[in-house]
Amino acid sequence: MAREDRLVPEFYELRVEQLMDKRAWDLPILEKKDDVSHILSILGARNHIWVVNNKEDKELIGVITEHDVLLILTPKKFPSYVFGMPDIRSIQHGTAKTAEEVMHRKVISCKSDDKIVDVLNKMTLYKLRRLPVLEDKKIIGELTLHQLIRKYYDATQYHSII
Repeated sequence: MAREDRLVPEFYELRVEQLMDKRAWDLPILEKKDDVSHILSILGARNHIWVVNNKEDKELIGVITEHDVLLILTPKKFPSYVFGMPDIRSIQHGTAKTAEEVMHRKVISCKSDDKIVDVLNKMTLYKLRRLPVLEDKKIIGELTLHQLIRKYYDATQYHSII
């Protein structure tokens, strides 16, 4: 079988731990009690932040993206009647002060022993570009679409895929 014919199936069978960013010290992580100014300072350089209970145990409880900050920066205008519960998180009204108040609580994640094909399917299903890698609810790394693209491209250039 030619190299090109084997490349895709081999790539799909790789495990997350073989391709993930293991530099846990470099992950964009905040504690739930950190304030909005800290969120903004990190999002000035990164496009997401993982939110943990505290940095010692690194138990992941949420994620903040640029879109979340757009929602809290946008001025809120409430009509006299509202059906359902409106999103009242706002810097303008002082209702978004901490990471916990801004973050998404439902985080889609993966494990270090998941296959890349499963991660790609999960990213497609949930329209995500990054997944935290968890072990016992603790963040140990992340895997981004950018990393996957780069690793696959490198393999097409006759470099080792891992």
